[in-house]
Amino acid sequence: QVRLVESGGGSVQAGGSLRLSCAASGYTFNTYCMAWFRQAPGKERARIAAINSDLTTISADSVKGRFTISLDNAKTTMYLQMNSLTPEDTAMYYCAARSESTCYRTANFYPYWGQGTQVTVSS
Repeated sequence: QVRLVESGGGSVQAGGSLRLSCAASGYTFNTYCMAWFRQAPGKERARIAAINSDLTTISADSVKGRFTISLDNAKTTMYLQMNSLTPEDTAMYYCAARSESTCYRTANFYPYWGQGTQVTVSS
């Protein structure tokens, strides 16, 4: 059974940094896509970054140059380094995975989800 567990969220002032982690277990996919989504109150869940088994990365325009997605060497933990945070980045952050290397933008394509970690940025 695939399990994704996020950690690293918290409260930070604008301009600060956080690093989110997503520990994955229970899967043996040779190809995959892992992604970070976020959802603010009253808004849809949106993909902000993704990385696949080819180590190709995608970032949303809203986080380009500020957020960096990566995998550890064992490819079992995904990270999201978030710099220059703004109040607009306040949201619940989720990691998600699918067993193919195509990284779709839509949440419906990802069958595996973590429980989420809250990020709050104050001005």
